[in-house]
Amino acid sequence: MDYQNILSSLHQQINTEPNPGKVAAYIPELDKVDPKYFGIGILTNQQEYFGEGDHEVSFSIQSCAKVFSLTMAYQHLDGELWKRVDVEPSGTPFNSLVQLEADKGIPRNPFINAGAIVVCDVLVSLFPNPKAALLDFVRDLSGDASIDYDQSVANSEAQTGFRNIALINFIRSFGNIHNNCNQVLDLYFNMCSLSMSCRQLAESCFYLANNGQNKNGKVILNRSKTKRVNAIMQTCGFYDEAGEFAYRVGLPGKSGVGGGIIAIHPEEYSMAVWSPPLNPKGNSYRGMRFLEAFTTRTNSSIF
Repeated sequence: MDYQNILSSLHQQINTEPNPGKVAAYIPELDKVDPKYFGIGILTNQQEYFGEGDHEVSFSIQSCAKVFSLTMAYQHLDGELWKRVDVEPSGTPFNSLVQLEADKGIPRNPFINAGAIVVCDVLVSLFPNPKAALLDFVRDLSGDASIDYDQSVANSEAQTGFRNIALINFIRSFGNIHNNCNQVLDLYFNMCSLSMSCRQLAESCFYLANNGQNKNGKVILNRSKTKRVNAIMQTCGFYDEAGEFAYRVGLPGKSGVGGGIIAIHPEEYSMAVWSPPLNPKGNSYRGMRFLEAFTTRTNSSIF
């Protein structure tokens, strides 16, 4: 497979098409990002890397980071984790409070904001310094010690994160938050601010394409847990557009409102795409467009 040629031709094609997306202006720091950025990186299971466009430029990965927090919590709690957060598609926007009342404070899945906040509460209970533990975990996954939080983005989210403040307090009223809300939100906002390039993101998520082993052969998750994380990504990784992504792209994936998308083909490749303007569902317009074209061109949907 000539991945480099495919990436280059599709990047060129999609870059010339109209982009009706809008950047996530409700987070002030994200509103400052140049909407013209467009990068793709893919790491194959033969550990060959191919990149195109702005694939070496760092960006705020936002909710793509929820894959890492979920993995850390799953490592330590095993199946007990699912008593705190479910694994069902939400069918509602990522920051919705609607279902929490009916579900008695148990978020539908770990990728909506409510679920990721509960997972952060788990990490606060597990680690004396959860921010350092999460950062060390991501650096270990990628083998890149330069990865860091973007404090300006984290501060921007903390200053405007009123919906997340409401979510955590509502969940706590049901007894599903065990730690200080401010400490949990500090971890959550910093987690979302992680700054990575397409290359670093593809490398960090490689374990999901490699039966749970990172690029250095370290076992991050066993095969069973890897399968389950990929399954949750397939059904829940794009909020109320998860079905559309499965229909159009056909890969497990996770998006973020910074414009990043991680897509996994088990035993084949880990791919990261970044284009800041978002569609109305909060997913990268060009990222979705590229991945649909890529799996069509390469016939690499899992279905």
